[in-house]
Amino acid sequence: MRSVGVEEELLLVDRESGEPRALSAAVLAAVSRDPQGNEEVFESELQRQQLEFATRPQTAMADLGVEIRRWRAEAARHAEGLNASVAALATSPLPVSPTIGTGERHQWLKEHFGLTAQEQLTCGCHVHVSVESDEEGVAVLDRIRPWLPVLLAMSANSPFWQGEDSGYGSYRSRVWGRWPSAGPVEVFGSADRYHEQVGDMVASGVLRDEGMVYFDARLSHSYPTVEIRVADVCLDPSTTVLLATLVRGLVETAARQWRDGEPPARHGVTLLRLASWRAARSGLEDTLIHPLTMRPAPAEAVVRALFEHVRDALEESGDVPATQEALAMLLKTGNGARVQRELLEREGSLRSVVTECVRRTLD
Repeated sequence: MRSVGVEEELLLVDRESGEPRALSAAVLAAVSRDPQGNEEVFESELQRQQLEFATRPQTAMADLGVEIRRWRAEAARHAEGLNASVAALATSPLPVSPTIGTGERHQWLKEHFGLTAQEQLTCGCHVHVSVESDEEGVAVLDRIRPWLPVLLAMSANSPFWQGEDSGYGSYRSRVWGRWPSAGPVEVFGSADRYHEQVGDMVASGVLRDEGMVYFDARLSHSYPTVEIRVADVCLDPSTTVLLATLVRGLVETAARQWRDGEPPARHGVTLLRLASWRAARSGLEDTLIHPLTMRPAPAEAVVRALFEHVRDALEESGDVPATQEALAMLLKTGNGARVQRELLEREGSLRSVVTECVRRTLD
C-alpha cells in the first residue's frame, strides 16, 4: 500500500489578540531545548508568522490523523510559553504586516520578488504519496491534473485577507498564484520531459533552484513521492485526513490507468486555470468545473464524482466507509471558509473568529 505523508503550515497567533506574531525562530528554539522536541518535525517558512510540520509516512489513515493532531498540539505547546498559539488558517483574518525570515534563501526571495514575497503569508497543505519511479510519478501527475481543483474547493479555508472578506473561499490560492512557477501544468508524457522542463525553468534564472518549482503537483525533490500542493491548510484535522485519503486514491487510480495504457485527458492549462479559479472563488458553495466534461456542475456532484473516480482504490485500501462518512460531514458542515464566515456572522468580530479557529485547530 502506498505511504502518505502530510506537511501543514500553521499561523502563529497571539493568544489574546489573535494577530499573527513573528515567533517562528523562538518556537523552533523552544523545540530544540525540549529533550523530546522532535526538531526534525518542525521548520520555519518564508514568513516568521508561520510554522511548518511534516508527519512521517503512514499507510493507515487513522495513524496519519493521530500524527497530525499530535504535531498541531506540540506546535501549540511550544508556542504557549510565548503567549501564542497556532491556527490552521490559510490566511490571517486580521490585518498583518508579514515579516520575512532572515535566512539567505528567504532574503533572496525578498530581493528578487518584491511584494509577491513580502505579502506571501499563506498556509498550505502538501500531501506526499509514494511512487515506484519518476516515470510512474510523472504518469500520475499527467492524469490527476483535472481533479486538483476539486481538492482546492474542499480545502478552501482563506476567505479573509487583511481584515476584509475577499469574496473567495480560497484567497490563499490567488495570492500563491503570483509566483511565476505556480499553478497547473501541461501533460509531460515522460519523466525525461518533466526533468527537462524543470531544468529549463531553473536555467532561466528566474527560479533559484528546483525547490521553487511550485506546480500544483510535482515530483518531490527530496523524497520518492508525488507532492500535491494545491490545498489550503484545513481547519479541521479530519478534513486533512480526508484530503490525504482522496489524494492517495487519485495517485493509485492514475498509476493503474497508466499501466493499463489509458492516456491522460488533454485539457489545456487555460481550462485548468479556469477550473482552479472557480474552485477558489466558490469553494463548495456554488458550481465547480467538472473534471470529465470541463463544464459547470454543482459542487456536491463534482465531489461525489471524485469519490466514484477513486472508489476502487479506496475499496482496496479499506478506506471507503471512513471516506464516505468524512465526505458527508464536510458537505453538511462546510469547509473552513464557510466555518469562518459563519463564525464572523455569529460572533461579530474577526478576533473571535481566530480564537475559535485556534480551538478547532487543536480539537
